[in-house]
Amino acid sequence: MQVIHAAQALLPAGWARDVRVEVDAEGRIAAVTAGARPEGRRVDLLLPAPVNVHSHAFQRAMAGLAERKGPARDSFWTWRELMYRFLGRLTPDQVQAIAAFVQMEMLEAGFGACVEFHYLHHQPDGTPYDDPAEMSGRIAAAAAQSGAGLTLLPVLYRFGGCDGRALAGGQLRFGNDPERFARLMEGAAQAVAALPADAALGTAPHSLRAVAPEDLALCQVLAGEGPVHMHLAEQPAEVAEVQAALGARPVEWVLAHAEPSARWCFVHCTQMQPQETEGLARTGAVAGLCPLTEASLGDGIFDGVRWTAAGGAFAVGSDSNIRISLAEELRQLETSQRLRDHTRAALATEARSTGRRLLEDAARGGAQAAGRQAGAIAPGRWADLLALDGAHPDLAGLSGDRALDTFVMAGGRGMVADVWSAGRHMVQDGRHLARDAIVSAYRRATGDLRAAP
Repeated sequence: MQVIHAAQALLPAGWARDVRVEVDAEGRIAAVTAGARPEGRRVDLLLPAPVNVHSHAFQRAMAGLAERKGPARDSFWTWRELMYRFLGRLTPDQVQAIAAFVQMEMLEAGFGACVEFHYLHHQPDGTPYDDPAEMSGRIAAAAAQSGAGLTLLPVLYRFGGCDGRALAGGQLRFGNDPERFARLMEGAAQAVAALPADAALGTAPHSLRAVAPEDLALCQVLAGEGPVHMHLAEQPAEVAEVQAALGARPVEWVLAHAEPSARWCFVHCTQMQPQETEGLARTGAVAGLCPLTEASLGDGIFDGVRWTAAGGAFAVGSDSNIRISLAEELRQLETSQRLRDHTRAALATEARSTGRRLLEDAARGGAQAAGRQAGAIAPGRWADLLALDGAHPDLAGLSGDRALDTFVMAGGRGMVADVWSAGRHMVQDGRHLARDAIVSAYRRATGDLRAAP
């Protein structure tokens, strides 16, 4: 049994002082008591640690390498071609080292767990490894190294577009037909089963461009009780392609044909019309938002004000991992609404300040999207916990919503003191326990990759 004593903690009913949190041997919160005497691990300000809900771990190794202007107009699509060339050189060992580094950075940034949207399955020419789930196993092995809670989502990717054209080039490493994907899922399930009990498995039909309509039902079956994620309505060209092929815009088609529910997470959704935003929000599905990547790739601005007004759930993730920061993802979500609407405190409510509303809702939505019993400091939940350093110059003397607003709107990982993932106390005094070994392996794995033209 671990005991944590927080000078102040954000509980489901609101802020409380002198909070004792007991964590059992499995990593679940056993009891929460306010007004308790200090004992155990003492922290200043304790929060639920949100899940990083969308990651392509391997892209972390190309962060900062795609910022030169090409001969044509640069866009998401020109960035994608560079990404394909980059991933053509990746080996399983490199993928494992990169993923462990990414998960370590997520924990140090304040995330309690991660969802890996994993589509890098095969050898560069598209030939499966002897174990078709080799790369899924490497993501799981990285989680064993980093201690991060993992929801693994092997991705079904069949076509190069809505016209059903064959995969080519960099996409060859992604491709599976339904039968081979089912075998891959069996191997992925074995890899996840070897991790601690909080690890979970789901599926991800990549997008409406990359799968057949009937594949959505298949992915739900293969996910068992796990979550189902899909990219949706990210780019104007994608919307046009889907509309031409399926006779409806992506969100329109999903609402009419896919029966979305609370087990679904739709990623990005930056190209929605008002009625689509409200309709999808009412299904109970989570919007998986990646504001830093969406800004980097020019995707557009998610309509967060309309979505939340319709009761929509949301979570945040780091996607391309160009920058891994819980505070900055939440901040970018809020400030993008302000820029678009010429306003302030866009997502705050009368009862909850900006930082509190963003952190609480991202924690709750992330847990739902990950199929993870977390998202709140409450008995029975996994102990995904984030402690902020009350001695940080910008937090000193602050409490409650004001301290949380300062972390989200003016702070970052420098304020993160401790992080637990299902009770595993992996970040202490701002530093991951295995940082030196993980960083060393990352440097060995990526030196040649990052130096290549």
